[in-house]
Amino acid sequence: MTARLPSPPETVDESPKDEPDRQFATTLASGLDLLLAFRVGEAALGNKDFAERTGLSRPTVARLTHTLTELGYLRHDPALGKYHLGAAVLSTSYSLLAGLHIRQIARPLMKALADRIGAAVSLGLRERTSMVYVETARSTEQIAFTPDIGATLPMLATSMGRAWLCRASAHERDEVLNRIKLADPAAWRRYVPQLPAIRSAFEQRGYCACRAEWRDDVYGFAVPLARALEGRVFVVNCGVPVEGMKFAALESTVAPQLVALVQELETLLGMR
Repeated sequence: MTARLPSPPETVDESPKDEPDRQFATTLASGLDLLLAFRVGEAALGNKDFAERTGLSRPTVARLTHTLTELGYLRHDPALGKYHLGAAVLSTSYSLLAGLHIRQIARPLMKALADRIGAAVSLGLRERTSMVYVETARSTEQIAFTPDIGATLPMLATSMGRAWLCRASAHERDEVLNRIKLADPAAWRRYVPQLPAIRSAFEQRGYCACRAEWRDDVYGFAVPLARALEGRVFVVNCGVPVEGMKFAALESTVAPQLVALVQELETLLGMR
C-alpha cells in the first residue's frame, strides 16, 4: 500500500551540509545548467540570457558557452550573437530514449486512445522538479496542445506531476517538494496545501486530474504505473482540449479509458 501524503511541511532544511561533496564537479553542473536554460519555443540564447537564468557571472558563462560550442553541444550564430542547441545534445539523449523499451510497448496503446478521444496521450517521468515527456501520441496535428518528446511541464500544476507525487516514495516526494519550495515558493504556497485532497482523490479513483490549471485550454488526467520500472516512476497523461466541454463530462469518459490503458500496459510489462 502506498504511503499517504503527509501534511505540507512547514519548514525546509536549507542549512548547508557539514562537509561539501568533494566528488561534485561544479563546472560540469554549471555547463549542464546552461543547456537546460532553453525553454520550449526558444531557438537561441545569448550569454546575457544564460547569466540571468543560471545566476552565473558573465565571464563564467562566456567560458562555458565557448567550451560547449567546441564540443558540439551549442552552435554559435554570429549574425545574432547567440547560441542554438547543437546536435550533440540529441546524440546524448538518443541512448536514453532507445533504452526505454516501455515507449515501444506503450506507443500503440497511447495512439489508439488519442484517436478515440481526440486528444494527446503522453508518457513521462520526473526530471529534477519537473516532468518530461519521453513518448507522445496525438489524434491530429491540429489540436491546440501538441506535447512533444523532451518537453517539460511543472510538477504541482499538472495532472502528470501530481500522479508522480502520489506514486513516488516518501523520500523522493519530500526531496522534490523541498526543492520546489526553494526554487518556486509561489507554486509551493499555492499547490502544496491541495496535496492531501489530491492524494485522497487518487486513492479513490486511481488517477489525478487538472482542471485547466496549467493551461486554460487543456484538461489533464494522469495515471502512474503501479510501481517503479527500473527505478523510475512512469506516468501516462492525457491532455484533452477544453473547447467548451464540461470537465465532468470529459472526466467520466476519458479517465476510465486512461486507467484501463495503464492496466493493459502493466500487464504487457509483466507487472500484473
